[in-house]
Parts: sequence; structure tokens; C-alpha cells
Amino acid sequence: MNKTFVIALLLLFCLPGGLNAQQNSEYEKRVFTAGSDTLPYRLLMPDGFDASRKYPLVLFLHGAGERGSDNEKQLTHGSALFTEPLNRGAFPGVILMPQCPAESYWAQVKIDRSNYPIGLEFQYDNGPTRPLQLVMELVSQYLDLSYIDADRVYVMGLSMGGMGTFEILYRMPGVFAAAIPICGAGVPESVSAYAAQTPLWIFHGALDQVVAPGQSVEMVDALLRKGARPAFTLYDNYNHNSWDGAFTEPRLLRWLFSHRKTTPGP
Repeated sequence: MNKTFVIALLLLFCLPGGLNAQQNSEYEKRVFTAGSDTLPYRLLMPDGFDASRKYPLVLFLHGAGERGSDNEKQLTHGSALFTEPLNRGAFPGVILMPQCPAESYWAQVKIDRSNYPIGLEFQYDNGPTRPLQLVMELVSQYLDLSYIDADRVYVMGLSMGGMGTFEILYRMPGVFAAAIPICGAGVPESVSAYAAQTPLWIFHGALDQVVAPGQSVEMVDALLRKGARPAFTLYDNYNHNSWDGAFTEPRLLRWLFSHRKTTPGP
């Protein structure tokens, strides 16, 4: 094997960030514009994309630590799940990974960080935050594309993105065929908008010192009371990073991509 080629491979796989740089290059940088507002996002298209086919659409909402405007940090957690070669072949889909501005939030919530786990006061009555509104408009734009299968639209997110996942289900009922909120929280009363039509697989860590695991337990309880049958995984050995466990679940993408809408969308 050529010596120069071997050295190049070592640099790619051994130097910090080498794998991330390779993975990030698979996600195209884009910007969604609505009026004077912009939303940076990354787009991953299926291998061998064929515009005559129909593909699932996956919306991924990052956590608070990945906020900003660089259109890079939102790829920190979760993006590799969709670029892993076996997953890329078995679960072809269109992946959207938007980035929330540093000064805002996906969820409409007032946060008290004076103690941990943090205090959360959701204020859904105030309407969606501007970033979440832009995400909703972005999803609607993609739903108009001929190659998107409107019966197989999914949302998943972690921490702040888990909160955004619960909220966007409430604000866009009938759109998502399945959802995966990880270490998130929401308004239990809001589940009546989607409990009957959207399967959920909820994850949390029992040791979570940032978002109390009871937040997910309350959402699971509310869903059960509405007749839903959510999957719920509570890891006994994870703190806030329960996404590390969720992303290694062998059934995760198989579960997500197996769902189709059972009721007509709006």
C-alpha cells in the first residue's frame, strides 16, 4: 500500500476531529429564510438519491450546548447515527439538523438554573419561540417536496431538543409518524393533541442532574392515561448523557423508520 496513503488515513482517523470532519462533510450546509429571520441547518440526503422515489424525513433537534450560528455544533450528538454506513444503507432518509441561536431555545419555557436539576416552567400559551416556528416552517417546506413521504416524517431530539420534540408534536399534530424525545420534558396536558396518533420512544437517565428524570416519567404517565403505549427506557447508570445509550440501541432506527402515519395529516 502506498506510504503516503497510509499516513493520510492515520491522520484522518487518529487526529482529534478527523472522523467528525469526515462525517460533517456529508451534511450539506443550508440556511432557511423567512422574512428577515434565518435558520441555519444541515441536510443529509440518502445515498444514491433518486428524485422519483419517496423518502422518510427525520428532524433532529440538538441540545442547549450546541446552540449558535456556526452551522456546525448541532452535529455534535446524533449526526453520526445517520452517516454510519450500515444505517445509511438500511435506513435511507432525508435528515434535517437545524441550529438554534445561542440566545434562544427550541421550547417555550422559563428555566431556573439556581438549583439542579433545573426548574422548568413551560409557557406554551405564549406560542412557539421564533426558532421553533422557523423549524415548523422548514418542515412544512420539505413536506411540499415530491420525494418526501409525508406518511413517514419523524422527530427526535435531546435535552433542549427533547423539550422541543414534545412541543412540536403538540404544535404540529398529525404530521409526525413517530418521535424520540431524549432527556427532555414537556407539558403533560399537551399530549392529548398527539397521544392517539404518534408513537413515542422516550429515554432518560435515572442519574440525570440537569433535567430530572421525573419530567419524562410525567410525560409517559400522561400518555398512558390518554390510551397511548409509549416505549420508555430509563437507564440506571446514565446522568444527563442518556443519548449515548439511546444512540447505541440496536433497534432505535428500525423502530423509528417502521412507523407510518395512521391518521391523515393536516
